[in-house]
Amino acid sequence: MRRMPRGERSVPGARRAPPRRRGYGGGVANLRIDIWSDIACPWCYVGKRRLERALEQFPHKAEVDIVWRAFELDPSAPLVRDRSQSYAERLASKYGTQPAQAQLMIDRMVDTAAADGLEFRFDRIRPGNTFDAHRLLHLAHERGMQGALKERLLRAYMTEGQAIGERDVLLALACEAGLDDQEARDLLDGDRYAGEVRKDEALARELGITGVPFFVLAGRLGVSGAQPAEVLLGALDKAWSELRAPALETFAEGATCGPDGCD
Repeated sequence: MRRMPRGERSVPGARRAPPRRRGYGGGVANLRIDIWSDIACPWCYVGKRRLERALEQFPHKAEVDIVWRAFELDPSAPLVRDRSQSYAERLASKYGTQPAQAQLMIDRMVDTAAADGLEFRFDRIRPGNTFDAHRLLHLAHERGMQGALKERLLRAYMTEGQAIGERDVLLALACEAGLDDQEARDLLDGDRYAGEVRKDEALARELGITGVPFFVLAGRLGVSGAQPAEVLLGALDKAWSELRAPALETFAEGATCGPDGCD
């Protein structure tokens, strides 16, 4: 865990939790978690599951708001990559290693995912551009369906081998998650929320986020990576206690006057 720069204002954006009311602790906002992640990110899916496990143990789960932020691991990726190379071969090329070593990395990732109840099928994966998926996630946020769409996209990519860069695939997944068919079509045919995706990515750079998943709790506490559920639970407890701390902190005390007289 690490402190984020510039305090709570470092994470502006959609559905910002309301500030404390002027009442010196009389009313407090929900705990918001901003999560930067990509669909084409195995650790992001694992991190999502681990956060869900942590939240199941968190007594204030009902007072937590989650906002999924955009982060593209490969912004220059084509809509769908050529399938002539296996995932292991692409991984070996990326890290300058041999396919056999890359396959060992994949096998470890599969085992890790399985321990968190996920089935990763790298033999099915169809990598591609995730920009439009992030645009749909912004729409889903506005419609109160962001969590459902995030889960559907991750499962489609990591387990089912669906090409989440293709328009028709995205449209079907969006509708399965509950979005309106025509609204999703109109979004995919235009550039709606493109600016919001770029703002998420710019904010990630401003905050020094270079890898995902990355969790920011209450706009001030950063957790990098798919940490174990117990670590995330500790972060939740810490962020909650700070959010609930009295708004007024005494810096110095001196002579005063009260109803019964003066010091």
